[in-house]
Amino acid sequence: MTTTAPPFAVRTAHTADLTPTELHAIRALLDEAFDGDFSDEDFEHGLGGMHALVQDDAGRLVAHGSVIMRRVRHRERWLRVGYVEAVGVLPQARRTGLGGRVMAELERVIDRAYDAGMLSASDEGAALYAARGWQVWGGRVCGLGPEGVVRLADEEGSTFVRAALTSALTPALDPAFELVFDWRDGDVL
Repeated sequence: MTTTAPPFAVRTAHTADLTPTELHAIRALLDEAFDGDFSDEDFEHGLGGMHALVQDDAGRLVAHGSVIMRRVRHRERWLRVGYVEAVGVLPQARRTGLGGRVMAELERVIDRAYDAGMLSASDEGAALYAARGWQVWGGRVCGLGPEGVVRLADEEGSTFVRAALTSALTPALDPAFELVFDWRDGDVL
């Protein structure tokens, strides 16, 4: 049975505006939400952009997500992409709409600041993104690594895209052309 979302407010803040205590709380939430399978590199990937945070009545962080800027080449053009990272909800607060509320704030940022939104979904998270209108990318996914362009076949089928509402993206994203992501340590996506 699905319950309705508690009346918790969603707060947005840039990484630079978060205190060390808040960053520690985000990391603790993500460790719990991902059952201990959230690496230091995963955490680092979620820093440097905007965060959406939800606290319960006691002030405990119960949901989080962030959007950071990535460069993605598509059709010979480098796009400014709002890349969604570190979306997690504490197990006891799941299925209450908090993940959707976090995503709504991240989508607002993407729609106003980026050419497109992208993310790599876990099997557990894919339904949330699909229900919000994100679409599975139907084309090739690559990374621009130290040795050149490398295909990331494992990311195909789990990479989702969202065209930003205010994008001047011309021409539109076309799966006949690959997405080439900027390289980073750990999982590229």
